[in-house]
Amino acid sequence: MEDSQAQMKTALVTGGSGFLGSWCVIDLLRRGYRVRTTVRDLSREAALRAAIASVLDAGERLSVAAADLRSDDGWEQAVNGCDYVLHVASPFPAAQPKDPDELIVPAREGTLRVLEASLDAGVQRVVVTSSIAAITGGLQPSSSALTEDDWSDPDNPRLTAYARSKTIAERAAWDFVRQRGETEKLAVINPGAILGPVLSDDRSYSIEMIERLLKGMPGVPRIGFAIVDVRDVADLHLRAMTIPEAGGERFIAVGSFQWMEQVAEVLRDRLGKEAVKVPQRTVPNLLVRAMALFDPGIRSIVGQLGRRTEISSEKARTLLGWSPRPTPETIVDCAQSLIDQGVVKQPTSKREP
Repeated sequence: MEDSQAQMKTALVTGGSGFLGSWCVIDLLRRGYRVRTTVRDLSREAALRAAIASVLDAGERLSVAAADLRSDDGWEQAVNGCDYVLHVASPFPAAQPKDPDELIVPAREGTLRVLEASLDAGVQRVVVTSSIAAITGGLQPSSSALTEDDWSDPDNPRLTAYARSKTIAERAAWDFVRQRGETEKLAVINPGAILGPVLSDDRSYSIEMIERLLKGMPGVPRIGFAIVDVRDVADLHLRAMTIPEAGGERFIAVGSFQWMEQVAEVLRDRLGKEAVKVPQRTVPNLLVRAMALFDPGIRSIVGQLGRRTEISSEKARTLLGWSPRPTPETIVDCAQSLIDQGVVKQPTSKREP
């Protein structure tokens, strides 16, 4: 549904080929905006346009520019003439790097590049995608639900390189706009584990949870996530972009907390035979830690074993009128998209002789 205020407005989305970035592009187009998006390499443009086209016809309202978070080149041109900027692009590896700076430097420097270019160009607002990883990693445990007032401590030894990168990059963003006296031009979104319909082979790390379950991992580890739908995160970005009260604020974007065994149960209940490989037994924490010695993908989530952290998205709901969809719907839509794209091969039934 087009928004009359969106007519003749242009929004830039950094990292439009990514999982969240592509849905932000779609939501903007759907509401009538002209959209410009950046990719590191223009060779990705065709795949990006194909992903968008699977949902809607962009027509001539979508343009693609090349810009890399690790370089100043291209950012001035990318933001030129834009009314809004959604800075979604950020490195998110399948495995944590040995050198944390591999994530921290591009996350921090890239965010500052985009912010500086955007503010110099006079955009009305920049919305930066951070993470609940910048909220949940404090040194002291909390007896109440965490809110936007809470921050991760970069010096916390249990913090992953990714969590440190998101915390440091977001802190740098707030410091930068304060120094320029333009705090109201920044809003930050802190999403949980983002799931939902996958449009391309550029998938987020969170999607691997569903993929591994569908492909039949040995068992389900005692790990939980604050899950949120990618379409709802995109919607919150647009609300933070246009609602005046969002300026100078950060917003947690989470739906409900789900243990991985609950996610597996939803898949089995809702998908039937398509979820035949989804494991039913849980894996002891000790075994998961042993597996992590050989699997970098598992190693990055060992610190979450058995941990349940309550996180509140009440601020986004009350101040911005945000209302996320039911989590089971998100889980099933994510799984079904992986099946439809052939990422997860379903067993074929044997023919009778």
